[in-house]
Amino acid sequence: MSMWFTENQTANFGITAKIKQTLATVKTDFQELQMIETEEWGNMLVLDDMVMTTERDEFVYHEMVAHVPLFTHPNPKHILVVGGGDGGVIREVLKHPSVEKAVLVEIDGQVIEYSKKFLPSIAGTLDDPRVEVKVDDGFLYIANSKREFDVIMVDSTEPVGPAVNLFTEGFYSGIKDALKDDGIFVAQTDNPWFKADLIHQVYHDVKKIFPVTKLYTANIPTYPSGLWTFTMGSKIHDPLKVKPERFHEIETKYYTPELHTASFALPRFVSDLLK
Repeated sequence: MSMWFTENQTANFGITAKIKQTLATVKTDFQELQMIETEEWGNMLVLDDMVMTTERDEFVYHEMVAHVPLFTHPNPKHILVVGGGDGGVIREVLKHPSVEKAVLVEIDGQVIEYSKKFLPSIAGTLDDPRVEVKVDDGFLYIANSKREFDVIMVDSTEPVGPAVNLFTEGFYSGIKDALKDDGIFVAQTDNPWFKADLIHQVYHDVKKIFPVTKLYTANIPTYPSGLWTFTMGSKIHDPLKVKPERFHEIETKYYTPELHTASFALPRFVSDLLK
């Protein structure tokens, strides 16, 4: 008898994956965590029945969260990642030689623990000496940080449970205060097929606070609809005005300098959400 995991992405639609075995199931202080070995996507991290990452397609999300802002900023040294306990964004951040320190703030320490155990190709750089890992509330951490970071990346779950506060105008205002004078932040902002209202709200909340506000996309097959958006807020630097010499060679599977620019070219139904 075959076993299948299904994520119901709406009341009427979902995706399903054939399971080899369930590696772990635990109820943390914040959510239900599962590690599942799948036939198609390798090991998969699931939180509250939502796919967070898989071994096969994780590189798309993590590269696009990290490299777009890090190549936009001329000299990113101090980086903050809010959420992202699987370690994938940190792994990509550390590919930039200018980075001196990367702080990871994850509210659920068991996400870090189980990712190290079952997703070592993703979480393997969390022990790097440049990384400081804090098990803490990212919202409160941001509120207590002032002009500390060059780039802040919000790698959160969807706006449910402990991540609800990470999709508010007050949080984005706190991020502005936590950034240096030429700082940049980026947040994952879900998909335009099922969460159009969320994208519209976040974009306009960020636009109230940051002089440069942009939306970009990537294709991530295990996320709802496969089309994913990221919202960037910048105090000064425009991601579409990066000088060619700024792009240095790094090892990637998805991100390229050409894609950096192309990802901001939006389908009309997505750009209409920003009006």
